[in-house]
Amino acid sequence: MSDQAAPLVDVFQSHSSIEVAVVRGLLAAHGIRSVTASALAPSVFPMRFGQAEFRVGVSADDAARARELVASHLDEAAAAEVRRLKETLGPLEKTIGYRFRDIGLLEHSLTHRSRAHEDASGGVIDNESLEFLGDAVLGFIVADLLFTRFPTHSEGYKSKVKAGIVSAASLAKLAEEIDLGRFILLGRGEEKTGGRHKQAILADCFEALIAAIYLDGGIEAAREFIVTRLEPLIRLAGEQVADAVFTADWKSALQEKLQAEGKGLPVYRVAAAEGPDHRKHFRVELLVGGEVVSQGEGRSKKEAEQLAARDALVRLRPGTA
Repeated sequence: MSDQAAPLVDVFQSHSSIEVAVVRGLLAAHGIRSVTASALAPSVFPMRFGQAEFRVGVSADDAARARELVASHLDEAAAAEVRRLKETLGPLEKTIGYRFRDIGLLEHSLTHRSRAHEDASGGVIDNESLEFLGDAVLGFIVADLLFTRFPTHSEGYKSKVKAGIVSAASLAKLAEEIDLGRFILLGRGEEKTGGRHKQAILADCFEALIAAIYLDGGIEAAREFIVTRLEPLIRLAGEQVADAVFTADWKSALQEKLQAEGKGLPVYRVAAAEGPDHRKHFRVELLVGGEVVSQGEGRSKKEAEQLAARDALVRLRPGTA
């Protein structure tokens, strides 16, 4: 008698982890045990086939019944799950100006590893692979954009600008602008420690979101999203303030700009400080000539002041309403 386990029969396969989860739940409800396997497709082109392919397998004895159940119930169950996700994530789609064909990709991009670790079934996949891909897509698009916009600037200048734009601080700020933290799926432990406001988590999810848009809509959809969000920073780069701005020292850049224009020094004022001592959240107002021109929020006064200065640099650009 062979010691080898009986071979499994694939009864369903999909690029959507949501559909796979629905199918496994359906089979379990009817007493059929299943396992999931996944494998990456051999190439990321075309974009749609760069996602992992998931397969649901059952024993040979259960295969016929399983296929019957999948065929009769999958469409309705998956449609209900998609409707739920559309209701939950629709506001984010509206904010970013992109509608996903596979809403599961958006959910995947928002799933932090803490949520996956707390899932006993093993069916929840975190966003770290998407984060890796998003970092590469972002880097390519930003490099291409700077190469096109600033053909006469030195390589060193463009490298400094790029490093600043794709820094964790910059990406976290961009994530805050679209209220991304509100939609991140966290484990209970991370939720309790304020994970929705952590710079690293926000920056990582922003990169994962870029990857999700890329996989769902292609490079041009990703480019449009990135350029729209980065345009204010790209314009600042054209004003030769890279030395301060793109090392994240926006306060120095703003001070130099105001002094050059004879407007005096900026004043930073704490408008609010909320939360316990170990998890304070600050809101700072920045005043120029006695008038509030911008605000910044952060986990420290220093961070809030830097972000307020960055917003002021954008708002005080010539021609900005």
